[in-house]
Amino acid sequence: MAELTRFRIAGGAQGFNWLPVFVAEEFGLFRKHGLEIDYRKMGGVALATSAVLEGGAELAITPPEGVLRDFVDGGDLRIVAANAVRLPMSLVARPGITALSGLKGAKIGTSSLTEGTAIYTRILLADAGLSYPDDYDFELAGIHTTRWDALQAGTIDCAPQPAPWNFMAARAGYNLIGEVNAAIPEVIFTGLIGNAAWLDKNRDTIQRLLAALSAAHDITNDPAQEDRILPIFQRITTKDDAGLARQGLVYMRDMGMWPAKLAISDKALDTSIELMVRAGLLDDDARQKARGAFDPQYLAAAAE
Repeated sequence: MAELTRFRIAGGAQGFNWLPVFVAEEFGLFRKHGLEIDYRKMGGVALATSAVLEGGAELAITPPEGVLRDFVDGGDLRIVAANAVRLPMSLVARPGITALSGLKGAKIGTSSLTEGTAIYTRILLADAGLSYPDDYDFELAGIHTTRWDALQAGTIDCAPQPAPWNFMAARAGYNLIGEVNAAIPEVIFTGLIGNAAWLDKNRDTIQRLLAALSAAHDITNDPAQEDRILPIFQRITTKDDAGLARQGLVYMRDMGMWPAKLAISDKALDTSIELMVRAGLLDDDARQKARGAFDPQYLAAAAE
């Protein structure tokens, strides 16, 4: 057998949105395409972006905000493909808070102040008439699992929680007071990112990776494969609760979370940029330039 091409992929939690990656691993799709993945779990989405920027990993699956900022500033990071394009999250509030308006003066847990959950939360609360930092505070509480711990410990009042942790929280008496997907229906939730120089030198590797992941997305999105992939999803989410895991899997799959062929639509890219502008993390006049952070040549070559 030919030697496998090995490289590192970083991620914050490497949890629910990574399901197609683990499907590709367990279904032998990476090995079929001559690849071996070294997984680097960073514990935070911004740290995953930094790993690629600083050479700690060749690629990352992470929210795109850090790449968009880096590109506008003249950096070398690029978005190659989409991993997830929906936001399967609810704002989970402690008992006693039953509406978004009840978050005035609250402490909200997030994994970053500049990427991912913080941006989504700011947009959702702005639509409810609350502004940051005047009306609420953010607490860096880590990824969704540690945010759940913080909610239970009472050190935060609310947190955006993905499925199935939102359903788990509802079972435990917490309140689901807002659906992020309702406010932001299509966006680059997480994308495959890399350094332009590495990507250019490793085109064959990228094409093989995209082929493996594309096949994995097809399997993940196929209801007929649900029983085969449920144990994988359960292992990376609820561990011992198959019913809760199935609820989360169907919720994500049916909302179209994992895009066919890892495609990035103009709407998803423009929404990611718009959210950054609205959150004050990107200048309004940088919108068009920021679109260049997505390099479509790799998906185009994979489609051929």
